Amino acid sequence: MNTTTAPAPEHPGTPARNTPRAASPSDDGRIGLRANLRHLGALARRNTLQIKQDPESMMDVLLMPIVFTLLFVYVFGGAIGGGGDGGDRDAYTNYLVPGMMAMMSTSLAMGVGTGLNEDFRKGVMDRFRAMPIARSSVLLAKALVEAGRLLVAIVVLLIVGFLVGFDIDGQWLGLLAATGLTVLFGVSLMWIFMVMGLSLPNAQAVQQVSFLILMPLQFGSSVFVPTETMPSWLETFTRFNPLTQVADAARGLMLGEGAVASPVLWTMVWVVGLTAVTAPLAIAKFRKQV
Repeated sequence: MNTTTAPAPEHPGTPARNTPRAASPSDDGRIGLRANLRHLGALARRNTLQIKQDPESMMDVLLMPIVFTLLFVYVFGGAIGGGGDGGDRDAYTNYLVPGMMAMMSTSLAMGVGTGLNEDFRKGVMDRFRAMPIARSSVLLAKALVEAGRLLVAIVVLLIVGFLVGFDIDGQWLGLLAATGLTVLFGVSLMWIFMVMGLSLPNAQAVQQVSFLILMPLQFGSSVFVPTETMPSWLETFTRFNPLTQVADAARGLMLGEGAVASPVLWTMVWVVGLTAVTAPLAIAKFRKQV
């Protein structure tokens, strides 16, 4: 009679042979889509709770649209609008508010770079270094929350604009489309400032370099005034300025004036191009530092 001999038990201190080991996200450096989304949600919630604990961080979102709109409408509106008595102020308000949406996207995107740099300085990123999370989810969560802040700023801007005479003449779908387009453009800019925040030594340097980049882009565009009034060399620059495309696209969608298809198309080209180039670069630099 054949008998089967059971294998001798392993020594208690010896790990079992041929026993499959549970895989962890750090085994091969890859994390599944479901885990990625879970990490993204948790980090976005963390960033949102930080805003709740520090409500002063929303001051720029709430006050900047109010201050800039009132400043340009009531201080410069009469002169820029072409009427010394302020008679064309309403016309200038309609021109200004869509342009201000584009300006908000650049100003708030700049804060992403300084905030990321400060997180490294304060040691916040040291916590993520030991956690089995997707490194990209840290940056994606920051971009997601900042996109929400940008949306709040646009809503405040529109409310103030309506109070001072902005009129879209029933173009509500166009308003929604312009808002979505501006948010997309703002998110694409955030990746540029993330790269700067990861590359420059401190938050002050990030802010200074950002201002040097943004000031020519903001004022050398159609955000505040029509480009036809500019010198020929500057008008040429404004044609290639992405802020001009975003501002013109918002005006076309919200007011039904001027070209729509061309500025919308060029805005999307800028969004896709900036994201495709700078997002992988930001993620790669972040992985090296954490």
